[in-house]
Amino acid sequence: MSFPRCALLWARLPAGRRAGHRAAVCSVLRARVEPVPGALGRVCAVASASSSSSSSSASGGSKAPNTSLFVPLTVKPQGPSADGDVGAELTRPLDKNEVKKILDKFYKRKEIQKLGADYGLDARLFHQAFISFRNYIMQSHSLDVDIHIILNDICFSAAHVDDLFPFFLRHAKQIFPVLDCKDDLRKISDLRIPPNWYPEARAIQRKIIFHSGPTNSGKTYHAIQKYLSAKSGVYCGPLKLLAHEIFEKSNAAGVPCDLVTGEERVTVEPDGKQATHVACTVEMCSVTTPYEVAVIDEIQMIRDPARGWAWTRALLGLCAEEVHLCGESAAIDLVTELMYTTGEEVEVRNYERLTPISVLDHALESLDNLRPGDCIVCFSKNDIYSVSRQIEIRGLESAVIYGSLPPGTKLAQAKKFNDPDDPCKILVATDAIGMGLNLSIRRIIFYSLIKPTINEKGEKEIEPITTSQALQIAGRAGRFSSKYKEGEVTTMNREDLSLLKEILNRPVDPIKAAGLHPTAEQIEMFAYHLPDTTLSNLIDIFVDFSQVDGQYFVCNMDDFKFSAELIQHIPLSLRVRYVFCTAPINKKQPFVCSSLLQFARQYSRNEPLTFSWLRRYIKWPLLPPKNIKDLMDLEAVHDVLDLYLWLSYRFIDMFPDASLIRDLQKELDGIIQDGVHNITKLIKISEAQKLLNLESLSAENQSRLSGTVKGQARRMRGTKTLGSKAAETPSPSVGEKSLASRLVQQGLLTADMLKQLEKEWLTQQTEHGKDKTEHGTHSKGTRRKKKEPDSD
Repeated sequence: MSFPRCALLWARLPAGRRAGHRAAVCSVLRARVEPVPGALGRVCAVASASSSSSSSSASGGSKAPNTSLFVPLTVKPQGPSADGDVGAELTRPLDKNEVKKILDKFYKRKEIQKLGADYGLDARLFHQAFISFRNYIMQSHSLDVDIHIILNDICFSAAHVDDLFPFFLRHAKQIFPVLDCKDDLRKISDLRIPPNWYPEARAIQRKIIFHSGPTNSGKTYHAIQKYLSAKSGVYCGPLKLLAHEIFEKSNAAGVPCDLVTGEERVTVEPDGKQATHVACTVEMCSVTTPYEVAVIDEIQMIRDPARGWAWTRALLGLCAEEVHLCGESAAIDLVTELMYTTGEEVEVRNYERLTPISVLDHALESLDNLRPGDCIVCFSKNDIYSVSRQIEIRGLESAVIYGSLPPGTKLAQAKKFNDPDDPCKILVATDAIGMGLNLSIRRIIFYSLIKPTINEKGEKEIEPITTSQALQIAGRAGRFSSKYKEGEVTTMNREDLSLLKEILNRPVDPIKAAGLHPTAEQIEMFAYHLPDTTLSNLIDIFVDFSQVDGQYFVCNMDDFKFSAELIQHIPLSLRVRYVFCTAPINKKQPFVCSSLLQFARQYSRNEPLTFSWLRRYIKWPLLPPKNIKDLMDLEAVHDVLDLYLWLSYRFIDMFPDASLIRDLQKELDGIIQDGVHNITKLIKISEAQKLLNLESLSAENQSRLSGTVKGQARRMRGTKTLGSKAAETPSPSVGEKSLASRLVQQGLLTADMLKQLEKEWLTQQTEHGKDKTEHGTHSKGTRRKKKEPDSD
């Protein structure tokens, strides 16, 4: 093509594109008359000039990011251009086969891979970026002038294949925008020195008083007395029940007190004016309102993998002249260290338990040995149902308390158990009784010592309860304010008793770190740099980039990410999406999850969620439960109403009928209370309808495994093994734990070991049977028989 023709085509380009391509075309024209040696050196210089921020980030002292979190964006190939293929007119149309060879050669160049690594493209990112780059080049109808000319020159050996690198890097930053702003993201996610986040608290010199002691030592009582005598105060508790209790105590003592929880706001002043005192859940406390006294209850929960951030925020941020902390001694060292960074001293006041408590030398062993005032603590709903059913068979009445019950139902069951005139004298409960309820318990009986937990990484673990958990639960026996002035603790099974004593005698491990949590503002700044990234992925990248001091950790955000992924496809602003994702939901309840989705969808359509709409949605009126499944469904509906109320205080216009929904929820609470009152009848019906399986293993598997597991258990304990007739041991009766189940719960056997034992036992039985009928059977036939149960 002649030079005048080139100039004519250039003149026909729009001014914007002309300016954008001027440098590239000029460099190409210079390349036609300049020699090409040192191509890679020139590429390095160009890339360095265009990516100085990435270079500095890569060479910085920060930890290398986890690139598996970088989700590539889609860059669509270019379609036909209205101006035609200008690059082809300036040079010639590209031969796609030649271009593919050039790109493959570029990908295999070790120097290019090393250069990519210098700009944050590890092997994984480099490969993904190249695949996208190649697809873009090969599938585009027309390319930008600059890259078209470079590819054409490489085809004619007028440029080096390395000259593609700046274009490749530009494309890589398009699909991985995080590469272009790593320094900014690190600054945004820098969670070091959190005391500086609370300038109002740092502007005053606070007095920190730590009330340390076990359960039932009076530590919270003394802190509350200071709270009640102050001119203004705030109580921060871990549960709605505790906030309600302080709210009622304060107002009963003549101290006007408001209530603030995630789902409820109650003001006591007739004109709606804010009272001098407020009782709230710890997440809801204000860090800008000045108080004379603040009380933070259960301060040891600062280590909680999911909620610990709320205690950290309250401890560092409350604007109070005196901050009273109540909790375990295990938190003293950490609190002292944190307060050292704020320049505040900690005064520790130690308390002893007010009533004696003793660990018995014998286990309960049978429910026939129950006495009035006993509380059986289980760590699963199935155990709750099973034990309640067995107690009812023995002609006794029991109250039931577990975590997913509404607060009103828990209080009603507690009142029933505490009432001396009520025939109900036995309580069956989960560790939900550990805090928030005043119960008149004489003896705590651990049905099991194994509890499923979620660690800081969000992984489920099945381990024995910790010393802290055991002390918290055991301490509910023989409380100072109850009719039983001495408490007793034991286990259901004899083999658990020594482990319980060992757990209770261990020193409580000191708390090492406090939880932190990214704010909505930080996530918004992240999203500004990564506008096309999903909220769930933003959280992952934030946590990966975050830096914390040694006394802190970033809380687990799996529940937040679960909600974010659930509503990702719904068009919402980032701030609204963030609020929806922080709504507390039980992700094990499908109806609650689908309700969050439906609420978000209604919001995105700008359709208010009215009282009449919600009634239709939950199919009100609801019937009393006829079985356990119905009861669980009602609990889920109660959680949905909680979700509505929680959102109503964040989006008043879109959730306008909070007061009507609260009345509806009280009515539902009554229906659930009636269902729990008759829970043994519901359990009996559920068993008859085969809706409830009270065993973790089927009766068939239990009969198969019982003998082998017993032999294995005795060998593990160094005792005499069972004889060959042990396999004929009958399966346990309904409601009693099989030995197999107990051994799994106690951690002596794993599920994999149990399966292996089953296979071994089945193999022995198969071989024994075949010896009687088919002598000399080929071993392959035995192996086939052995595999048949697995296929079933």
